[in-house]
Parts: sequence; C-alpha cells; structure tokens
Amino acid sequence: MLDRPDAVLTLIPLLAVSGLLVRTLIGVTGFGTGLLAAPLAIAGYLAALALVFVELLAWPVAARIGGS
Repeated sequence: MLDRPDAVLTLIPLLAVSGLLVRTLIGVTGFGTGLLAAPLAIAGYLAALALVFVELLAWPVAARIGGS
C-alpha cells in the first residue's frame, strides 16, 4: 500500500520536472515564446520546494499538537 511518505517522496521529483516538461512542450510546439516559457522551469522547482517545506513544517507540527 502506498503510504503518505512514499507519495510525498514520489511527488517531489515529479513536481520539479513538471516545469521543465511544460517549458519544453511550449518551446517544441511553437505556441509560446522563450519569454513566456522561461518562468515555467522555475515554477516546478518552487512547487517541489514548497511541498518539502509544508511537509517538514506543517504536518509534523499539526500531528504533535493533535496528539496523534
């Protein structure tokens, strides 16, 4: 069975790569410009970093306060 820590560890690299994949897709298809696609690569990394911070800071603290 897939537990929460396993799902989080799987989601981190997927989020990090997602920005690069979207940027590549826009660049290859020609529907966007380099100026439009440039921030998308950083967005994936920031989403992965935000997930790490939320997991490290929010859920353990909430679990300790709730007593579970």
